[in-house]
Amino acid sequence: MTDVPLPDLDWPQMEPGWVWLCGAGPGDPGLLTLHTANALRQADVVIYDALVQEQILSWAPQAEHIYAGKRGGKPSAKQRDISLHLVELAREGKKVLRLKGGDPFVFGRGGEEAQTLVQHGVPIRIIPGISAGIGGLAYAGIPVTHRDVNQSVTFVTGHDQSGNTPGSLDWDSISKGSQVIVIYMGMKHIAQIARKLMDAGRSVAEPVAVVTTATTDDQKVLETTLGRIVDDVATAGLEPPAIICVGQSVLMRQVLDWQGMAAGQPPRNLDPLGRGRPAESA
Repeated sequence: MTDVPLPDLDWPQMEPGWVWLCGAGPGDPGLLTLHTANALRQADVVIYDALVQEQILSWAPQAEHIYAGKRGGKPSAKQRDISLHLVELAREGKKVLRLKGGDPFVFGRGGEEAQTLVQHGVPIRIIPGISAGIGGLAYAGIPVTHRDVNQSVTFVTGHDQSGNTPGSLDWDSISKGSQVIVIYMGMKHIAQIARKLMDAGRSVAEPVAVVTTATTDDQKVLETTLGRIVDDVATAGLEPPAIICVGQSVLMRQVLDWQGMAAGQPPRNLDPLGRGRPAESA
């Protein structure tokens, strides 16, 4: 990676005392943005999350690598300590790369860290990444939007700061108002979430997909229904990290499982929605 030239563009230069908050994408190193690749080449120190692949870190051999991952139910650094460590490194004159899985501003605490840095007078640059709730589902052959399925999609987190199911979420309104629901970090509380959605009117037969370790060689995809998801997840032995998608767009995997097709498996159903051939795009 370090020997391969980046395209001839006017690349931004990291300056001493700056912190760049960058998204590493959902897992596959090829989904990294060029701006983040540029940052990896320049950083003095990389503070990275649990979901950042080792191959990505190898693209910054000149930098010190500091782990600051957070995984549910496991000992983790406190968020305030991570944020203040970034401040300390910047004040030491380091070129600091804060590398977070997915997109730092999508359930990634990037906003909290950026706010702390600005409050302490540390200059920042923000580089988005591909969020697992979009890119991870795409790798599974599930579009979060489809003209024949949905005109809305809602992204929610499966737990709050205390680790419990978010009490501030109006599950009744979410259930009724969004055709497709994408749930981050929802495995621990999937039984409660499924029950809340069904109590709010979602059908027990609603299609659901669970994608674990999305976009990596270890990716697994479970297709099930809202009524069966708890039992099926347990039977499959699935573990986080996972993205859960609820809605009719899950059915599109039957025709859009591009990884399965690359392995020689034909599409299971060319018309999974039963609505005939789609109209030509305008």
